[in-house]
Amino acid sequence: MFKKLWTFLKKAILFFFISTILAVIIFRFVPVPVTLLMLQRCVEQKLDGKEMKLKNDWVPLSQISNNLQLAVVTSEDQNFLFHHGFDFEAIQKAMKYNEKQQKKKKHPRTRGASTISQQCAKNAFLFPARNFIRKGLEVYFTALIEIFWSKERIMEVYLNVIEMGDGIYGAEAAAQNYFHTNAKNLSAGQAAMIAACLPNPRKFSAGSPTAYVFKRQSAILHQMNLWGGRLDYNMKEEDED
Repeated sequence: MFKKLWTFLKKAILFFFISTILAVIIFRFVPVPVTLLMLQRCVEQKLDGKEMKLKNDWVPLSQISNNLQLAVVTSEDQNFLFHHGFDFEAIQKAMKYNEKQQKKKKHPRTRGASTISQQCAKNAFLFPARNFIRKGLEVYFTALIEIFWSKERIMEVYLNVIEMGDGIYGAEAAAQNYFHTNAKNLSAGQAAMIAACLPNPRKFSAGSPTAYVFKRQSAILHQMNLWGGRLDYNMKEEDED
């Protein structure tokens, strides 16, 4: 019995690694058709008696405004071009911040340190959950996409699958829904507005921004200007040289 169980476990582990690596390689070239989060949101809408809404139009990175690419980097992960999936300095800062917040008796806040690579891996391959298993899988898939994908591909997948509103996923759907344009023509202000809502896209909307969102937009625009107004993927190679 033990021998059979051990044989089954070895085959299961081998299948897991082969299938996941193969999936990552395939999606290096093929658009991600749907994510588990998208499916979960559809089920939630149905259970709430709402009409199912899923807007997602995949576009290549060349058809997504560089303004939006820069906006998400400056607001979500300023070391995106230079790390290998994990920003350990940001993780340490977040841990120290969260430890201080836990000492507060009222309204403690937590700060995350997920990189764009981690968010991309989570959104493209994993189920929405908060547990150690899911987090471990996130680390695994983040390492895989950093090995098999370029930074441009990670950004392309990220900006095509990320949730940007109720039933709205990806840059093209967000651009059309909020600004009646396409992702390629998003201005710096529009891009910063979308990025400002990403921490909680179901609470905040680029179509009807609150004072808090306007404040975040202003801060993101300032950072974009400090970066020269454009995201240059060759910065990584220049830094390594």
